[in-house]
Amino acid sequence: MSELRQQLDALAAHVRDPDAHAGPPGIEARRLKIYSDLVYNNLEGLLTGNFPVIRKTLDDADWRALVRGFLARHHSHTPLFTQLGREFIAFLESDAGTDPARPWLAELAHYEWAELGLQLSEAELPPHDPSADLLDDVPILSPLAWPLAYRWPVHRIGPEFQPVEPPPEPTLVLLRREPDGRVHFSMLSPLLFRLLELVGSESGETGRALLQRLAVEAGQPHFDAFLVQARPILQRLRDEGVLPGTRTAA
Repeated sequence: MSELRQQLDALAAHVRDPDAHAGPPGIEARRLKIYSDLVYNNLEGLLTGNFPVIRKTLDDADWRALVRGFLARHHSHTPLFTQLGREFIAFLESDAGTDPARPWLAELAHYEWAELGLQLSEAELPPHDPSADLLDDVPILSPLAWPLAYRWPVHRIGPEFQPVEPPPEPTLVLLRREPDGRVHFSMLSPLLFRLLELVGSESGETGRALLQRLAVEAGQPHFDAFLVQARPILQRLRDEGVLPGTRTAA
């Protein structure tokens, strides 16, 4: 068994990084190449499908080097193909996957993965009252609505635009899953992102109390005027299912 384990380890090391590991003795190079090419091509195809913008942005050599680096240096924590995107993001966020020439790469990968991640999410709405007043009661944020913040303008990065410095303001995005499964993207203002962040913190405060906190943070001294502007926004968020109602006991 010890010898078999050594052979399997040597084969796995060769498949992951054929340039650095010769593979187990006694197997001809042609056969080893079949295995290594099969694994690489399957992985490359899956990553191309999950991250089409990154694939279009990198040339063939850089893309191949990135996939090879992921295969050789990243130790995945799950064998599930549906989780491959998250493993790739983890690799890009690690020291092994960092690319100084493309410091936005990990965020762009996360932005590309988020749509699939939300489509695959099995999260369900907690107990809530869909008709209660969002101001007088405690609003909830739908688990199928994801407010996301990025340092880089990930929605613009591509073959024609590859920034070298992040802009002064973050890119704030809302992803929400429609009842038919489609994922809708929209940009958020800093105030709206902060409101969703406050609701998502589950502090137990009413919508009115959260808006009062938001008005103070935004330097808005006249809360009544601030509330007049906020009401239609709350209604739109309810209609879109982002704030589907208020908390109730389980």
